[in-house]
Amino acid sequence: MALTETTKVDQIEVVETNHIQVRTATIIERDGIEISRSNHRHVLSPGSDVSSEDPKVQAIANAVWTEEVIAAFQASQNINLQ
Repeated sequence: MALTETTKVDQIEVVETNHIQVRTATIIERDGIEISRSNHRHVLSPGSDVSSEDPKVQAIANAVWTEEVIAAFQASQNINLQ
């Protein structure tokens, strides 16, 4: 009766504001049969440091977050602070 725990990024979404939502699943299996699953979600804003993220998340961020997208996001944050 072997228990194993696996963690994997199982969902990546880019929303209208160009934020990237990442869901990470932690899966517990007993003898190859899933007995438990829990999810953790986090959101990345345009321009965030993604160096420690899953390579798939990094690739999406590099494709979506152009200089224009990052500048527009930063400008929107400055407007919200006023």
